[in-house]
Amino acid sequence: MNRSQLKFSLFLLTTLITAQGQAQTPLPSLGDRISGTVSLTEEYEMGQQFLSQIRRSAPTIPDPLLNDYLENVTYKLATRSQLQDHRLSFVVIDSEELNAFAAPGGIIGVNTGLFLNAQTEAEFASVMAHEIAHVSQRHFARSVDQAQAGRIPQLATLLASVLVMATSDAEHGMAAITAVQGRALENQLRFSRSHEAEADRIGQDNMYNSGFDPQAMGTLFERLIGLNRFGRRPPEFLLSHPLTESRIADARGRAIRYPQLPYSNNLEYQIMRARVAAHYAEDKRAIVNQYQELLNGSTTDFTRDANRYGLAVAYWENEQYAEASATLAPLLAKEPNRISYVVTQAEIYTAQNESGQAINFLRRHLEINPNNHSLTMAYVDALLKSRAYVEAAQRMERHSQVRPNDHSLWYQLAETWGQAGNISKVHQARAEYYLLLYDFHRAREQLQFALRIESDKDIAPAEEARLRQKIRDVEAMVTKLNG
Repeated sequence: MNRSQLKFSLFLLTTLITAQGQAQTPLPSLGDRISGTVSLTEEYEMGQQFLSQIRRSAPTIPDPLLNDYLENVTYKLATRSQLQDHRLSFVVIDSEELNAFAAPGGIIGVNTGLFLNAQTEAEFASVMAHEIAHVSQRHFARSVDQAQAGRIPQLATLLASVLVMATSDAEHGMAAITAVQGRALENQLRFSRSHEAEADRIGQDNMYNSGFDPQAMGTLFERLIGLNRFGRRPPEFLLSHPLTESRIADARGRAIRYPQLPYSNNLEYQIMRARVAAHYAEDKRAIVNQYQELLNGSTTDFTRDANRYGLAVAYWENEQYAEASATLAPLLAKEPNRISYVVTQAEIYTAQNESGQAINFLRRHLEINPNNHSLTMAYVDALLKSRAYVEAAQRMERHSQVRPNDHSLWYQLAETWGQAGNISKVHQARAEYYLLLYDFHRAREQLQFALRIESDKDIAPAEEARLRQKIRDVEAMVTKLNG
């Protein structure tokens, strides 16, 4: 195994350990660590490799509004943090389980379960601030300095397991890891507590500096520790990120030392929570009734607007489209340019086979915000529903220049070019998708398919040169990874 492969295998180690015995997709738990002293550039490269593994195996939610929200909140915190490299990548995992994670190279991810458990934006931001602190303080690389000093007794055994995993049958490697998983996980958690405390402290500072109420960290901690008081299996968040009374007290103590400022709730966060709650509701009629009761009991403009939006989304999920539009209408009249309202109305139009109305409605807003991700993808969905496949593909192709690392976008683009009948473009979009999954063999294969198709059509010299260069670029990536 070469140095690059070894470092990446070490990086995946904690993910493999915590994945055993769990029903859900293997994911990094909050506070996971890597081994190996690396530069910022190397951390970024390893982070991208790790992200490719998540993209391959984890069920993600491509909801543009949720993804845009996560990016906006995290960048707001990142600008006030100690991050040296602000290249961040985001992923929203489709899971009701409470979890979040950060990885070297600025990889930030959350399960949608975090939206369900964090009741305010400040509580949500407290988790993101903590994760950014792990990255900014380079806890990942620092951990391995200590590991190399022999503080993790299982390191040799774990390395042997990783080598088996990387060079032979994956099940054999997993069996080897299972044999030492218990002690290794115990050591990992004990090893990480000083870093967790530092991430709490720095994260709370960054919350305050970014305009979030720092008291929310302690409030969230108290609620989460309560989840495990009745003998139920605690969420993965708490298994890999243990909370103690002293840690909660520390968060509370720090919070009262910040200057007392007035803080307000953010409606946009409650909009995101409502979308997640409606997405997971098994009984759609019941959640309609729930939001109707909440709306009737609202006592402030804020709660009234939040519950009205929740009711509109619940109606939409229950396929009561007329009721959804009627419920959303007062919100749109109040704030006609709030993108989340606009996108939701377009989604309702599209769902009830009024895609032409959705297209006209969105076109006006795209003139104001031409590259907005949520508006663009809602527009694409409406085009697809109206079977305007070529226009939808062309719109996504332009949008890919703004979001070149969006694997969901490339996947949908390939599907849409297929519906439009342009097979060469299908292969080219699939190549980009496979590149983001670090599946270089398939990426090169797709580009070769595209080149063959274009050659049969008497390809223009410039296009042929572009495709051949792209193939050489992929081969260079393989060489670099194996170097």
